[in-house]
Amino acid sequence: MRDTQRQQVLDNARYLQNVRPVDPEEINEYVEGQPHPAVVRQVLREEAVTLGLSERADGKFVPAPDGPAAVSPDSVDAFPEQYGRALEDLLVGEYGPGWPDGESGDRLRDRIRSFKERYFGGETVEYDRETALGYAVYHLPAYYATAQYVLADLAADDRLPASPRVLDVGAGVGGPALGLHDLLPEASLVDYHAVEPSAAADVFERLCEETGRNFHATVHRTTAEAFDPDGTFDVVLFGNVLSELADPTAVVERYADALAEDGSIVALAPADRETAIQLRRIERTVEREAGLTVYAPTVRLWPGETPGSDSWSFDTEPDLEVPAFQRRLDEGERQNPDETTDRQPGDGEFVNVDVQYAFGIWRTDGATAFAYRPDPDQTAKMRDADDHVTERVNLAAVKLSNDLADEGNPLFLVGDGSQQTDHFAVLTDESALNRDLLRADYGDALRFENALVLWNDDEGAYNVVVNAETVVDRIPP
Repeated sequence: MRDTQRQQVLDNARYLQNVRPVDPEEINEYVEGQPHPAVVRQVLREEAVTLGLSERADGKFVPAPDGPAAVSPDSVDAFPEQYGRALEDLLVGEYGPGWPDGESGDRLRDRIRSFKERYFGGETVEYDRETALGYAVYHLPAYYATAQYVLADLAADDRLPASPRVLDVGAGVGGPALGLHDLLPEASLVDYHAVEPSAAADVFERLCEETGRNFHATVHRTTAEAFDPDGTFDVVLFGNVLSELADPTAVVERYADALAEDGSIVALAPADRETAIQLRRIERTVEREAGLTVYAPTVRLWPGETPGSDSWSFDTEPDLEVPAFQRRLDEGERQNPDETTDRQPGDGEFVNVDVQYAFGIWRTDGATAFAYRPDPDQTAKMRDADDHVTERVNLAAVKLSNDLADEGNPLFLVGDGSQQTDHFAVLTDESALNRDLLRADYGDALRFENALVLWNDDEGAYNVVVNAETVVDRIPP
């Protein structure tokens, strides 16, 4: 289609979009040469983001939904089969239909072992094509679920637009992109920009072919440090990438300038101790040096306070069903059995369905998930816990873990944003008055009345003892 014809399509679409649904079979009559409606439809698809139009199932275009996203978040039970089939298409194309068996299966299993070992050793992982495929097999399902849970929480606070513009820095093989796609309604117009310099971008592009007509993904094959953002974004996402950057703080500060006025930086990290703690250190640095506000989950309930404890904080959700491609690789026939370990085919070494993650949501507008601020005349700061050991006090805190106790009394990491040492709420006597401690979700704010503060010398932390004399209430957002 010539440029003049293309411009005529756009002009007609702009005129009609606020009058009635834009129909390619109508527009073609007003375009020089009357191009086929299918050609007009393709132009409208390519320019949908610029026009702000969503395509309906009948092939007509209407203004994209605006305002906050209306989502109904549910538990993520399984990685969708259509994405699994697309990943297996890539594996078959690379290795043939017997990809889980013999030499190809051995290579993939060795590659997964290798990048896991390098990761836990703090070494850099180079993502060539085979590593990218192995990474997708092992990590994609959990990362899909993680992004969906965190973005659903943002949507529940009306902080995720119905038609967002998203920048995914270090997009990898596409877990967050697919998670966001499946979270939002079909009519949502998504302008998704993925920054990914490695071979993982090939996997990302193939998987995004399975998304709907209103999900528009663009891949920028460059590094986070080199990419120059164009315009502003409603969400800037760092999905399990900050720990791999040489200077993560500088990168976050740079991309904060690309946030829309009501935008959010969403940082995700694996739940292992070192990476989760590193995320909190980055959080405190960008808070101090870039003026970002911690929106969630580690809300600073006391204005002007910053925590100093190295809290290992992460959330846990139910395990996923085992995807077919993970089971096939795990059970695959070994050409060269590993005689140095007790590992056997089908023992679960290559199954990864745990959904455990650390995250931070940071903003530039000063907003936080909780408007509540404690009354200093009625509430003690955790910073001053040493002054209250063996005393009963009132506290306000955010629940920062699920139950950490293997057995015995339920135990939860809590923080109010002022703590310089870890605090753990210990439920010794459950009652109707304190049951909210158990019922509250990760990231919920709680008020404790008449809690006993004790020092735990073994753990080097404070215990906030919740017994029959203690009242615990959830604080509304």
